[in-house]
Amino acid sequence: MIDLQDKNNYPTIEAIGEYVRNPVFMQFFTEIKNTYKCNEKIEYSSCSWEKGWNIKLKKAGKTLCTVYPRECYFTVMIVIGTKEKMLVEEILPECTIELSDIYSQTKEGNGQRWLMIDLEDKGNLYNDVLRLIQIRRNS
Repeated sequence: MIDLQDKNNYPTIEAIGEYVRNPVFMQFFTEIKNTYKCNEKIEYSSCSWEKGWNIKLKKAGKTLCTVYPRECYFTVMIVIGTKEKMLVEEILPECTIELSDIYSQTKEGNGQRWLMIDLEDKGNLYNDVLRLIQIRRNS
């Protein structure tokens, strides 16, 4: 089993998937890669807020989302900036209460909200995350 805090042990996507132990992780990763033909970048973050290995999914120099592996689930961070804000707020009434709560409880700073969304299954929240990523890509 990998240690996500070990800066000297660069993990593969497969090793991260084994750490998460939830098939939705690899399904999400594969779906985003296939849909957007984007690149993944496995990075070690020394940030005190979220220290450890994470995966950035990027297209045309823009980060679509950052994935933080957890045991049995994973967290997807999506930055909603000024370009995306209006579009996201238009679809919020159609989204899950969970996503609406995350959005309203995330403070805006410098015109951005950094949404941290925990995913465990392919339910409605998963679909909401896909919609946010699509808005981010198209903005």
